[in-house]
Amino acid sequence: MLATVVSATLLGVQGHLVHVEVHVSSGLPSFTIVGLPDEACREARDRVRAALLSSGFAWSPRRVTVNLAPSGLRKGGAGLDLAIAVGLLVADAEVPAEAIVGLGFLGELGLDGAVRRVPGIVPLVAALGERGCVVPVDCVAEAALVAHGVARPAACVADLVRALLGQAPWPQDVASSTADNADLFASGIDPLAPDLADVRGQPLARRAVEIAAAGGHHLLLVGPPGAGKTMLAKRLPGLLPPLDDATAIEATTVHSAAGVTLPPGGLVRRAPWRAPHHTASLVSLVGGGNAALRPGEISLAHGGVLFLDELAEFPSSVLDGLRQPLEDGVMRISRARASVSLPARFLLLAATNPCPCGQGGPPGSCPCGPAVRQRYLRRLSGPLLDRFDLRVLVARPRVDEILGGPPGESSACVASRVGTARRRAAGRGYSLASGIPGNRLDEIAPLSAGASRLLRRELERGRLSGRGLHRVRRVARTLADLESDDDVIDEAMVRLALQLRVAVDEASERAA
Repeated sequence: MLATVVSATLLGVQGHLVHVEVHVSSGLPSFTIVGLPDEACREARDRVRAALLSSGFAWSPRRVTVNLAPSGLRKGGAGLDLAIAVGLLVADAEVPAEAIVGLGFLGELGLDGAVRRVPGIVPLVAALGERGCVVPVDCVAEAALVAHGVARPAACVADLVRALLGQAPWPQDVASSTADNADLFASGIDPLAPDLADVRGQPLARRAVEIAAAGGHHLLLVGPPGAGKTMLAKRLPGLLPPLDDATAIEATTVHSAAGVTLPPGGLVRRAPWRAPHHTASLVSLVGGGNAALRPGEISLAHGGVLFLDELAEFPSSVLDGLRQPLEDGVMRISRARASVSLPARFLLLAATNPCPCGQGGPPGSCPCGPAVRQRYLRRLSGPLLDRFDLRVLVARPRVDEILGGPPGESSACVASRVGTARRRAAGRGYSLASGIPGNRLDEIAPLSAGASRLLRRELERGRLSGRGLHRVRRVARTLADLESDDDVIDEAMVRLALQLRVAVDEASERAA
């Protein structure tokens, strides 16, 4: 007796269709799974047996062979448990084959027969194509985002069989306890987000944060402890608009594949915020690592912000691994068994001290000698620094600014300007100025005669690389979009864009 059940497996952030073929025959009692299963997948034998017995079904002592096709694709995790169990029930004539036509089955089985959620429901359901799907009850909202057919919940094996036989209705979706806040998540609004008005002083750093949010420009904050670098960084996500539909689906797919809890409603609308510790490994940051090729922090930050605090404390090899995805917006991971491409278009926000002690003042004001301070800053390679559009020195605010100074603009006011600037940029064909290709800068970001002369002088002095030139022009484009809808960029905009790019250079000069 042979039964075939449709399911899917996860590789990176992409689901792949799997046909679970179950063959039951006479012979010595055995249960064999073939088709490149990993350890968790091979253990399905014991989970499925206990689940079926707990659900009141017999386990006949026969020879059972389960083939996971295609055989050349590595299968991982416990997401095939439900499909294997259904295949056994069909092969044993407990469920007619006609009842499962047009359905795919995803879920892990508990020993009591419960159907449990598995990571990656969104890409797994997408891999099923036009078919309907049967998923764990608490995964229905996620499955419905990408399912072309109907998404049906299954609480346990017994309820599933009764529903397939038409003896009982399908279980109803269980509403989340946080459903009342689903509309806030859908709109991307976070009522508990820290407000930019809490930051006293720091006019230049506040301006840099606004520019970064408006144009998607990478930002590096350099300053002593207590200057407000982290405080500013945590307020940047509150300036970002909700994700568009395409980016929201991509972000949701990545979070689902990584097993990250999704918001009420299932769709990630709020710009993600990721802040890994400086002891994070290269694999945890960029992804990969095992046969499943799990997404890393840069992919989890897709569409949002990746904040690297204490940047100079990260290992150099880890930081240099960011260079390619910063340029391409995608992380390509190649291993002996498989290769995957993980989305990784994010805004990089970093903060660092100017020296080991953190003071970074003029020589003699801190115990770090010039050689120590220069060695500390050299941990940040030139190619990596060149990818920061904005590099700003952040000094400690004055006493009168901290005690009784007037509050700055609120996040709502700044976010309004950011939204206006992004709409102006979108009217030119690119939602973010940082995404304008170099060959279209002359068309989208034309320069005045004075601005052209200024950039030529910077190039002749060796203070700008070719990449740096393009980045300065993109920042100037964002500055112009924030202040007006003029097409031509004047010299003042270019000069300010250059001033917002020299923090590390100035810190190195002070150390010398």
